[in-house]
Amino acid sequence: MFRPLIAASLIVSASASALAQETPATQPTLSLSATAEVQIEPEFATVRSGVVVTAPTAQAAVRENAQMMNAVFTALRREGVDRRDMQTASLTLQPHYEWDDRRTERRLTGYTAQNIVSARVRDLDNVGDVVDAMVGAGANNIQSVSFGAEDTADDLDQARRMAVQRLMEKAELYASAAGLELCGIVRMSENQAMPQPMYANTMMRMEASAMADTPVAAGELTLSASVHADFCISNG
Repeated sequence: MFRPLIAASLIVSASASALAQETPATQPTLSLSATAEVQIEPEFATVRSGVVVTAPTAQAAVRENAQMMNAVFTALRREGVDRRDMQTASLTLQPHYEWDDRRTERRLTGYTAQNIVSARVRDLDNVGDVVDAMVGAGANNIQSVSFGAEDTADDLDQARRMAVQRLMEKAELYASAAGLELCGIVRMSENQAMPQPMYANTMMRMEASAMADTPVAAGELTLSASVHADFCISNG
């Protein structure tokens, strides 16, 4: 009764042992990453600026903010910024409260309305004048000035090729230093390659009187690409 079961168990064990002997050991790998950058001339600037107004009532805050923002939009158009290059980036209205002396009760003290526009300036020599014009029209919250380019595909591909070349050179170096040989690439992946926007100095909540002939330097735009690969290695 038990002998057939024992025999069957022995056959299964023997087959599993033979399969284990035929399965090759896990191939050792070398995992490396490399990054490359290229610099290009920026083609436009993006100015994020707008108006922040605090008033006793929500209606008054919104109304005053709207009047000042209309002047800001007019100033942008006067400086040659096209309507299609203007976009509302943020529009908020928030209440303000204060605690009483005993900090047992809060009372409403007013409202703050904020309206931020993102304006693309295609003439880089005119960026400082655009900033000055916006502030002169009433903008009191300049959040950032960044630079970019329209078509960066070819430049990003160049960064990718450079990153792969550096990765292969690094793999050869590591393998040689360890007395090993590369036998191929098991897998390869790319971290997101994208332009890195360059920012000029950020100016927050500035008064019009403090702005005069604002200098803005465009510099260069950095494009970065990063690749990762697992290389199989052997003792030669």
